[in-house]
Formats: sequence, structure tokens, C-alpha cells
Amino acid sequence: MMRMRGVAVSFFLLTITNSFAAIDTTRLEAKPVYGREVNAITELLRAYHFRKIGINDSLSSRIFDRYLNELDNNKSYFLDADIKSFEKYRFAIDDFTRQENVQPGFEIYNIFRKRYLQRMDYVLNTLLNQTFDYSANETMETEREKLPWPKTKEELNEIWRKIVKNQALSLKLAGKKPEEIKETLRKRFDRFAKSMMQVNAEDVFSAYMNAITEAYDPHTNYLSPKDTDLFKQGMSLSLEGIGARLQTENEYTKVFEIVPGGPAAKSGLLAPNDIITGVAQGLEGEMVDVIGWRIDDVVKLIKGPKGTLVRLQILPAITNAKGPAKEISIVREKVKLEDQAAKKKVIEYQQDGRLQKLGVITLPSFYMDFDAYQRGDSDYRSTSRDVRKLIGELKAEGIDGLVMDLRNNGGGSLMEAVELTGLFIKEGPVVQVKNSLNKVEVLPDDEKEVFYSGPLVLLTNRFSASASEIFAGAIQDYNRGVVFGESTFGKGTVQSVYDLKRVIPSAGEPLGELKFTFQKFYRVTGSSTQHKGVTPDILMPSALDASKYGESASENALPWDVIKPVMFQKAGNITPKTIAQLNQSFKDRMKFDANLKKYSADVEELKKTLSQTKISLNETVRKQEMDEAEKKKSSAKMDTKISVSGDGMPVNTLEKMDDEFLREGLLILSELLTKRIG
Repeated sequence: MMRMRGVAVSFFLLTITNSFAAIDTTRLEAKPVYGREVNAITELLRAYHFRKIGINDSLSSRIFDRYLNELDNNKSYFLDADIKSFEKYRFAIDDFTRQENVQPGFEIYNIFRKRYLQRMDYVLNTLLNQTFDYSANETMETEREKLPWPKTKEELNEIWRKIVKNQALSLKLAGKKPEEIKETLRKRFDRFAKSMMQVNAEDVFSAYMNAITEAYDPHTNYLSPKDTDLFKQGMSLSLEGIGARLQTENEYTKVFEIVPGGPAAKSGLLAPNDIITGVAQGLEGEMVDVIGWRIDDVVKLIKGPKGTLVRLQILPAITNAKGPAKEISIVREKVKLEDQAAKKKVIEYQQDGRLQKLGVITLPSFYMDFDAYQRGDSDYRSTSRDVRKLIGELKAEGIDGLVMDLRNNGGGSLMEAVELTGLFIKEGPVVQVKNSLNKVEVLPDDEKEVFYSGPLVLLTNRFSASASEIFAGAIQDYNRGVVFGESTFGKGTVQSVYDLKRVIPSAGEPLGELKFTFQKFYRVTGSSTQHKGVTPDILMPSALDASKYGESASENALPWDVIKPVMFQKAGNITPKTIAQLNQSFKDRMKFDANLKKYSADVEELKKTLSQTKISLNETVRKQEMDEAEKKKSSAKMDTKISVSGDGMPVNTLEKMDDEFLREGLLILSELLTKRIG
């Protein structure tokens, strides 16, 4: 389905008697100011973007492909003949831009709009009047982006027959009756058509501009006047909701990230990659089908006053599209600084007749209360201040070692990453920052005191990003602690926002803003955190393919590179021998530890599920797949017993937990304490 943002509207069920394509011949036209904006934006990017490239034929080709992908990434609207007719623009977008002309964007979009309405007409007036054969052994490809564009109308019709049959089968397996299925689908596709007819020129310009800006890198974006307001609201965390960041993938709304400390995170009911298919208000509200809705309209349904309940219908990532839909309930709250703050706990672990006290600090983000700081409040909250206080309390409780949990920490304040590193090392450089003028600034820790000098393990996963990667990279480079988990996200860049009114002061129209990348992070060794992220010393099995999750998933991501290293004094706590021994112990546990073996098997199963792009349209096969997926999901709980001896005998137990990731981090910390290895 279309990734282009449309407008979702409320309406009564209508009987469709006319062709949308026939009754709507509107052509969307560019406003004069758009040409001035596109020229100003490309000039700003040429001057200030980190990549320092002007718009040329090569970039024009990249923009062309991105725009087509933005409109029809699943190749289910355009015909091959359409694409060939657009080829005249492939190497001409740069020329049009210099002439302050956005014609290619609008010309391509108007054809897309026509094809889109033709598809809706075909679904509503033809496919929904058919009876599907659910006993036929056929499958549907869910990711068509690498397949060729359909050459004929008949080929396109077959693609859409399978799309609609798949949606009908999903409703049938959810217990819907034939008349309910037809009504649900008619409402859904009628809404799609009406949404398309409400797309305006600003929506088209925004999509075209983002094809241009994101050709530089995925974090460089055009923010329309409306998007600018939403961006500022998001930065201030002033809206109330469930604490989840969403994205559009084909016709679905997918959970991209769970905000630490938010209602969704506290409930444990929603996870990254879950698909939201319906939203309902309160205990009795009707479940509204949101398949195909634009992302900001889904967000509007989910957000609401603090203390109210929202129900979501989801397809859990662990079962993918094969599993049954599940309904969950979450009470809305504001995501407060307190909820995102660092937290501690102590886990007692009996090892070889000795009680070990293992401290754990969970760090959801790198935060700082700027308002309190600017007011002159000497007791303002920040990551480094809070962690210093928590470590002090853990010391008083007599901990033997510390685990810092950075999983799902998407970053935040750069200076807080530097300050936090300073708690664990003597004075020295922490990170290098290079700007678009190739000037490098070294950000140091000037504090000579090492606040915590004991054994240290850091936990990372694929969603540990930005400031998390700076901290983890510095701890690893200084040999100060052991990094355990998954390779990190790989976002090693900094963005700035530029108001277009500064360069087009007398436009006479509302103007948007340009968010662009202007700096890049480098470790003290000279290695960038961009693209590659931080590779742990000990790798935990992961279901997340780097080509789909993380910075490297974008073909336009800035590359990994190296600059000159800076002088620094390693702490020497962790040696190559230490890492080798810990890795060997981890490999031994992979062979003998029942919990770790089960975790690894579950990861492989999830990896297989996430990689599958074909789905059965046979009712019996699909039902079997759903039952199997549900069984696997229900058996996902971990046993709490662990084995640490070579023969695999269970000799110790940890505090009851179903977090195998943390459990392994604690075992690594315990081994550092017990064997004094290194």
C-alpha cells in the first residue's frame, strides 16, 4: 500500500456505484513558493550538510528512485510503462531544481494518484464482489520492492486479488462472518480512496522534498509547517499517549521504538516491530480499523488524556502476520523525566559458596533537565548526576560489581554521555566530533577522580544508539569494562534545524524547516560510530538483521570511516585475554546451559519468521501456521535455573527473571569477580 501520507476521515458506509478514477480528474499543482523552497533547501544542503555535495545527475538519479519508492515501494500501483515514461526525469531533477521548478514531483504524483484510484475502484467494484477460494494452494509475496514492475493491467489485477484475499482471510480466521468481512474491507478501501482525494499540494511537495533531502542521508528531512509543529510537540514530550514511536510500512502502522519509562514500556504488552491494525477508546469503544491510515492520524487516535484507556489490536512481531491478532489495553500517561530516569537494583547471587552482590543500573536515555538548569536550580536532574547518586547508594549496599543496561537507549544529550564516561575513567578524551568543514573537536572528561573503579559490564542491543554508542565505545576503547549484547544501531551523526523563513523572508506562504546532518562522531581510536555502531566484546544471538534494522538499513546512510586517533591512557582493567576467556565461557554455556540454548533457538525461530516474505493464502495452512506460532509464543518463558559448570549441571540460581539477556550479563560479571580473569 501507499507510504505517501494521506488523510484519514470518518464517514458512513457508502454504496460505490461510480468509478473513483472516472469521477475525480483533479490534478494537483505546485504553488510558486515551492520552487523557491526547493532551490533554497538544495543550496543550504550544498553549503552546510556534512556530505558537502551539490545536486547533480548522480544525486538526481538517487532522488528519482527514492521518490518512486516513497510512492509505491511495494510495486502495486505503477505499471512498467509508467516507470519508463518517468525516466526522462532521472537525470533532470537537478536541472529543474536550479530553475526553481518542482514539476517532476507533481507530474509523477498525478500519475500515481490516477493509478491509486484505479486500484481502489477495481477492489471496490470488482474484487469485493468475488468469492475467494481459500482451499487453493497459493502464496502472496509481501515484499515486492525487489521484484520487477508489473507490465500489464492483468498482472496488476492478480497482485491485488492476492492482497485483498489475504486481508479477507485474516478477517475470516479472526472469526468474522462473510458479510462482516465484506463490510470491513469495503469501509477500509473506501477510506483509502477518500484519503487519496484529500491529499493536497503541500502533501505532494513534502513527499518530493523528502525524496531530495533523504538522498543525502536518512536523518536529513524537510519538515512541512504541519510536520514542524508535530516535531516540536514530540521534542517537548507535551502530548499524552502510550509512549511508542510509530512508522508506516506498506499499509501497516508498525512500532519502531518503545519510549523508556512510558506506559507501553511499563505494561510490557507492546514491542518493537509489532503491527497495530486497530485502535479503540476505553473498555467499550468500537475497534477502528487503521490499516492504510496515515501515521499522524493513527497517532491522534492513540493519544489522549492522561488516565484514559486505549485498546490496540496488534499482530505481535514474534508471530508475524501468521499469528492471530491480539487485543491489548494500555492506560495513557505523560512520559515524564522521572519515568525515563536511571534506576538501580541489587541482585544477590551465590557463587562457589560466596554471596555476590551484583548492582544493575538501567539507563533508558541520556537526559538533562535543561529548564531547571537554565533557571539556576543547583539540584537539576541529569543522567550523570543520577547515576553518580545511584552508584553511591550501591557502594553503600556493598556491591561487588556493576552492570549498566543500555538496551533500547536511543541516546540524548551528548555532554551527558561525556560526563557519564567520566565516572568510570581518569581524565582524558571521550569522543571526537567532526563538522562539515572537516574541523575536529575533542570532547574530554576533565575530572581526575574515578568515581567507580570496580568490575563493569555494559549491555547493548540493536536499539542502543547515538549517545549510548559514544559511552559504550569509550568504555570499550579504554578497556574499562566488557560490552556484551548485540551490535548497536550505528547512528553517529548530529542534526540541526534551519527555519526556511530565514532565507525566504517574504514568501507570503507558511514555510517549513530543514533538518540536516552537520556533524559526525568518532571514537578516541579514530573509528566512527556511524553505520557500524559498536561491536560488543561478547555477542549475544540476535534476530535483527543489520540490513533491515539500524543505520545500515538505509542505503543513503553516511559511511563508516576513520580519522586520526587521539592520545589516551587505557585503564587496563580488561585485556584481550580477559575477553577471550569470557567468550570461551559464553560458548560453553551455549552448549550446556538449557536457558541459553532455548534463548538461542527462540532467536533463530524469530529470525526465520522475520525473514519470511511469502504468506500462504490457503486457509488450512494459514490456520496451522497460526496455531504453531501461538504455541511457540506461549512457550517463550525461561526457566530460572542456570548452569555455570562445564558439565551443564544446574549448580546455582539467580533471582527469578525471564530476562535471559540480563542474566547472561550478570554471569559475565560474576565470572569477572570469581575467576579474577585477565
